Amino acid sequence: MAIVYIFVGLFGLIFGSFLNVCISRLPRGESIVHPRSHCPRCNHPIRWYDNIPVISYLILRGRCRDCHVFISPLYPTVEAVTALVLVLTFHIYGFGAEFIKFALLGMMLIVLIFTDLLDRRIPHTVTIFGISLGLLFSFFIPVDDRPLGWIFRHWGLFPDGVPASVAGAVAGSLVGGGLFYAVGEAFYHWGGKQKEYLGFGDVMLMLMVGTFLGVPLTLMTILLGSLGGSILALIMTAMNPRFRDYAWPFGTFLGIAAIYATLNGNWLLDGYLRISGMVG
Repeated sequence: MAIVYIFVGLFGLIFGSFLNVCISRLPRGESIVHPRSHCPRCNHPIRWYDNIPVISYLILRGRCRDCHVFISPLYPTVEAVTALVLVLTFHIYGFGAEFIKFALLGMMLIVLIFTDLLDRRIPHTVTIFGISLGLLFSFFIPVDDRPLGWIFRHWGLFPDGVPASVAGAVAGSLVGGGLFYAVGEAFYHWGGKQKEYLGFGDVMLMLMVGTFLGVPLTLMTILLGSLGGSILALIMTAMNPRFRDYAWPFGTFLGIAAIYATLNGNWLLDGYLRISGMVG
């Protein structure tokens, strides 16, 4: 069984190398296919043996072979994080349709986490593709349809199955994206239209997350992302006042929270429901 985990991890490293290309080029509207990978300083194409995930970075000691400029450690970090996310996803879901669904979601979230962190951009090319993919998956892989499914079943509109799953995906998307849109509009108008507190990229991100996770885990993502971002902002501001007006990458925190929700969200949600007495 260990060999399977190694196999999944190796594929994660390879996919992580591709995600680095997406993170670097998509915010600038560049093609992720052409030209081939090259050094951003000397523009020399990267040789295949210098493009082995993580290993090449270590062998070259973090420098370009041709111009010797330092290469950002974010490149091997993205590769390692992608491998870790895929291994954990495989550990939880095994190899099947759910693994493919949440592995794809995890990789799209990794792209958005780092584009927002580095460029304060959440590319619509990723989120629109993700929304479409999430809705497509909802026809084959059940999405948590609470609470909309409960209401529909109470009214006898349709039983469990594909309609309930699609309804869960649509409801999750509308709740996640709609909530962020409403909050963003409120801040925009109350703030005198001088500052964009929540970008539309955050709205699109939560629309995408909602289609994959449904309402309960989407709300959990918002809660954990907001809490994590607020705690870090408070700590950093207390340490250095210059962070008071810092533009925090909220999409990064939401993306991290969404990955957690795909890996451990149901356990946390079920625990909360048991403690609150809402379930036995």
